[in-house]
Amino acid sequence: MATSDSNPSAATAPTLSPAVPLSAKKENVPVTPKLAELNESRQELLNRIQNLKQDLQSWRSKLDTQVKVYRDELSELKKSLNVEVDQLRSEFQDLRTTLRQQQEDVTASLKNLGLQDVPVENKETVAPKIEVKDEKDQDLPKEENKEEVNS
Repeated sequence: MATSDSNPSAATAPTLSPAVPLSAKKENVPVTPKLAELNESRQELLNRIQNLKQDLQSWRSKLDTQVKVYRDELSELKKSLNVEVDQLRSEFQDLRTTLRQQQEDVTASLKNLGLQDVPVENKETVAPKIEVKDEKDQDLPKEENKEEVNS
C-alpha cells in the first residue's frame, strides 16, 4: 500500500500516451465533426467548380456555334454584295457603251445636217452666266456688273 499511497496522482490521472499532451486530446473530440464539415464543404465547392466548368464549356460551345453562324452569314452577304457589284459594273459598262454610241450617232447626225462646226464643249458661248448682286443689277450680265461696281 505504500506504493499506492506514495503515488496518488497516478491512480486518478487518465492514461494518456506520453507524446500527446492533455490539450490536444480535448481538441480531437470536436475536430472530427469539423473535418467532416470541411470535407463536405470541400465536396460542395468541387461540385460547384465542376458545374461552373461545364457551364463554361457549354457557353463556349454556344458562342463558337453563334460565331460560325455569323461568319457564314457574313460570307453569304459578301458573296451577294460582290454579285451585285459585278452586276452594277456590267450595267454601267452597258450604259457607257450606249452613251458613246448615242454620242457618235448625234455627232454623225449633226455632220449630216451641216452643224459639225458647233463646238459641243463650249457652253459659255451658248448661255452666258448672269450673277445677281443687287436687285437693280438683276438684268445686267456679269461683265457689266463689274464695270458698275468699279465706277
